[in-house]
Amino acid sequence: MDLLSVIRRWHLREHLPIREIERRSGLSRNTIRKYLRADTVEPQFKAPDRPSKLDRFSEKLTGWLCVEARKSRKQRRTAKQLYKDLGALGYDGSYGRVAAFVREWKAERQREQRSSGRGTFVPLAFQPGEAFQFDWSEDYALLGGKTVKLQVAHTKLSHSKAFAVRAYLLQTHEMLFDALTNAFRVLGGVPQRGIFDNMKTAVDRIGTGKARQVNARFAAMASHYLFAPEFCNPASGWEKGQVEKNVQDARRRLWQPMPSFPDIDALNAWLEEQCIAQWDDIQHGGLPGSVADVHAEELASLMPVGRPFDGFVEHSKRVSPTCLVTFERNRYSVPASFANRPVSLRVYPDRLVIAAEGQILCEHARIIDRSHQGPGRTIYDWRHYLAVVQRKPGALRNGAPFLEMPDAFRRLQAHLLKRAGGDREMAEILALVLQHDEQAVLHAVELALEAEVPTKTHILNLLHRLLDGKPIDVPPIDAPQALNLDCEPEANVLRYDSLRDGRRRHAS
Repeated sequence: MDLLSVIRRWHLREHLPIREIERRSGLSRNTIRKYLRADTVEPQFKAPDRPSKLDRFSEKLTGWLCVEARKSRKQRRTAKQLYKDLGALGYDGSYGRVAAFVREWKAERQREQRSSGRGTFVPLAFQPGEAFQFDWSEDYALLGGKTVKLQVAHTKLSHSKAFAVRAYLLQTHEMLFDALTNAFRVLGGVPQRGIFDNMKTAVDRIGTGKARQVNARFAAMASHYLFAPEFCNPASGWEKGQVEKNVQDARRRLWQPMPSFPDIDALNAWLEEQCIAQWDDIQHGGLPGSVADVHAEELASLMPVGRPFDGFVEHSKRVSPTCLVTFERNRYSVPASFANRPVSLRVYPDRLVIAAEGQILCEHARIIDRSHQGPGRTIYDWRHYLAVVQRKPGALRNGAPFLEMPDAFRRLQAHLLKRAGGDREMAEILALVLQHDEQAVLHAVELALEAEVPTKTHILNLLHRLLDGKPIDVPPIDAPQALNLDCEPEANVLRYDSLRDGRRRHAS
């Protein structure tokens, strides 16, 4: 409340004496009379001229602040660092005065930006199917009962404002390719160009102006989907302000409260459903109707997706003597025939594919562990080591890969390894899965265990019956314990004399 206005109201409207105004305001009577007689708007108090120890360093500090403002946020010096640097130049004042100077300088700079320069923006308009914007964010979810930090990909059509959100554990090339592939599928097509920031998964080097050295794999993906990539100026997030706002809105609409799902696949299925449902609930703002209504009209301007981009990242690996390749601190088995040989490791968001000599050797589910604690995990496929145990059957006894075998094989192994030569016999039975259907071999082993005849011969007999379609359950033969003959044999050699009877002729 204005002090002069209060004094005038007390005196002229409420007719309070000057003594009472003096008591209420704390001002002297002479000051009150002077303000009542003077034609002023507000009493002005002359501030004493108090020189500061920072005055002779103010120009230097202002120059430093201008330089720091042009740096990225992570590289800027803090007020405490500036205070220490001023101390090295001879400043012996307090840190509080330096901090106050920095706050006043930043406030003044913000006021200037709001009226001119970078603080002023021009509204943008996009034609149907013209562009989309992409950005990453970090959010949290409960996966399998554990709180997990996620890298969330946001893709938004610039015209209709339809958006797609998908979560990943990492922010790598293969995750980016998968995010865009699924976004185009959800959005119903591919716009003419895409607007990105200068993320490392897309830009290898930032040149002058708009010049960018684009990552070769990212360029291949853009060429596959036939959109032109465009990159914002550094530290200029407003150039893709639509998706930046979508990041803020999604945090409120999707991530609060924290979603809970058994795994990330279930979470992404839910995110896709929620995004499509929210298109109907959100009004477009610039055009009549909801986001879903405008998106339905924009679909005709989008290019059909076509064949999905095979978005893997390839690494050259050499298989170890133990038939393993290492990736992200984890080890994955490879068929033994490729031990000590180079292979190609194709990395996808959820799986690893190992190829060599133009063929796919095997595939493993990808393990992502960001804790960086411990030696990592080893993922075995016991079938990859069958060629080894054919030559070295003794390796079956303590072979780590064979702990992953089905329960029937492990029970059979427990029977066979108790007798001599059982390890070789077990190796030969396991080798049957290389030539026949594994489920058929497993079924034959289970039948042999049920019959309590766990031998190689019996298992082979059962397997051939299964493959030939012959019945396995043959009814048992009920044979009598003793056979009765109609003509009991007699110890009488005289019976041979009947052969000499002339009435019976026999060929001589």
